[in-house]
Amino acid sequence: MSALFLIIVFPVLGALALSFFPRMSYNSARIIGAGSVGLSALTMIWLMVAWFSAGGGAYVQTLWNWVDVAQFHIPLALRLDGLSLTMIGVVAGVGFLIHLFATWYMVHDLEGAPGMARFFAYMNLFIAAMLILVLASNLLVLYLGWEGVGLCSYLLVGYYFEKEANAWAAFKAFLMTRIGDVSLGIGLFILFINFGTLNIHTLLQQAPQVWGSGAPIATLTALLILGGAVGKSAQLPLQTWLIDAMAGPTPVSALIHAATMVTAGVYLIARLHGLFIIAPIALEIVGIVGGITLLIAGFAAIAQTDIKRVIAYSTMSQIGYMFLALGVGAWHAAIFHLMVHAFFKSLLFLTAGSVIIACHHEQNIFKMGGLRKQLPFDYALFWIGGGALSALPLITAGFYSKDHILSLAAVNGHVYLWLMGLLGAFVTVVYTFRMIFIVFHGERGMNAEPGRGWIIHHTPLIVLAILSTVIGAFIHQPLDGVLPSASDANSLGMEILLEVISSLVSLGGLVITAAVFLGARDALAKVVASDAGQKIHQFLFGGLGFDTLYDRLFVQPYYFVARLHRVDWIERIANIVPATALLFNDGLATTQSGQLRWYAFSIFGAASIFLIILVLG
Repeated sequence: MSALFLIIVFPVLGALALSFFPRMSYNSARIIGAGSVGLSALTMIWLMVAWFSAGGGAYVQTLWNWVDVAQFHIPLALRLDGLSLTMIGVVAGVGFLIHLFATWYMVHDLEGAPGMARFFAYMNLFIAAMLILVLASNLLVLYLGWEGVGLCSYLLVGYYFEKEANAWAAFKAFLMTRIGDVSLGIGLFILFINFGTLNIHTLLQQAPQVWGSGAPIATLTALLILGGAVGKSAQLPLQTWLIDAMAGPTPVSALIHAATMVTAGVYLIARLHGLFIIAPIALEIVGIVGGITLLIAGFAAIAQTDIKRVIAYSTMSQIGYMFLALGVGAWHAAIFHLMVHAFFKSLLFLTAGSVIIACHHEQNIFKMGGLRKQLPFDYALFWIGGGALSALPLITAGFYSKDHILSLAAVNGHVYLWLMGLLGAFVTVVYTFRMIFIVFHGERGMNAEPGRGWIIHHTPLIVLAILSTVIGAFIHQPLDGVLPSASDANSLGMEILLEVISSLVSLGGLVITAAVFLGARDALAKVVASDAGQKIHQFLFGGLGFDTLYDRLFVQPYYFVARLHRVDWIERIANIVPATALLFNDGLATTQSGQLRWYAFSIFGAASIFLIILVLG
């Protein structure tokens, strides 16, 4: 395991090569971009074999001393344990599949324009930053990777920066995640001030002893770290950036905004679980934030017309399930759903990209329709990915991960969170199969032309489709000893009952959605066309008004202050002194006329005034 650092080195070298030779050929850029991540994935597989052969445990590799000033020592060290092993499997494994798909997709998306090397340089750099984040044994090193993925997200969301809307979307993503990053940074300062170290393992050992359960400082620190997590994972109240981030290429949406970066907040809370356990108020808020976010995103997805925005809202909702799991103490279930979500959400995004290319870059689902006969393979993949997202019982991986979360929420006494999760599961089925039925059923909207390159195009999709079925649920996550095990006080009968309830909700939602969008779509259209229907639709379409609210609370007041300071009023006050001096100067300058009589009169007048003052004084 001494070669642990190579898993990061390969994508870094790929990013450097692509950056130094930005005008290399398309084929060279694709080989270097996908090949470097492929080498990282092979290293990941070798590390897994070596780690399991060694019997598990934790392995720390110190590369060098990054910071060594007075009492501040930060080694650049990587830690491999069960949690980080699971995460590098997702980042490197799913990341390679997405890179492989991107070698096909970007040829069709760029259509001869330059920028292939630039795209893969950003993608490789992102993989490297994400690997640093999940392997860091120190919070400052983690913060380095945290900021790295934020930078790459900005670059990739704004990849087509020629369009002003795309540039603003990238700026919005960067700004809103920076708000969370500042919160996280303050939390790290508090940890260092109180413990004198940022080593994660040391902090988890000392925090319960130094602070104790329920300490106000522990709660404050946990809430600040939660602030960083909600920013990166697009949870309430910093969730609005994720939808606009769909301006980036579809492989970017699959990699950053489905499989890896948005799960960084979940990983952070799980990694610092010891701090949240001694701050029960903060942990409860984590669950509440997740529950509210999954409902907000679910209802907003019902009204979307852009295929990528529907899937993006589903990402926000599924991350909400992970936060809910963390909040109820289902640590293993949260990471299990994180992994499964990476499989089926990447599958959905990449298949959506395939459909978009086939439909000549059209993304409006209502302009598609009837594509199941023209794109039968994509239709089957959408059923697999959508079924996993909707947690269709027994046959999908999503069923096992999501139901495990819901059952633990109910058993651990969080009934209100269980009910929120159950309602969210119903809404998930509705918006998922609404999208599938509109795109692939009904009247034909356009002629679709499947792209060329069957092997490169479909191989990643087939692998992700297999992992999204029940097969993916059998992947073992070695989290014992790294994360606390949830209490398993429920009986087998109770567990089966909860799973049956959840299954009935999912199947009921599928039946209702099929009845509406395969049979009574005209009736639904009339309801939506009514005055009340239009208002509700517009409210949901706008993400329940959060963008409008933030615009009025923050953006417009900022613009007002900016306009007020367009001409600096402080500078105007400071300019009174030189203006007064100039005024006196102008007055005295008029007395210098060059006329002798005026000078004599001035001398006589001044002397007279001086004598009068002396006499009166």
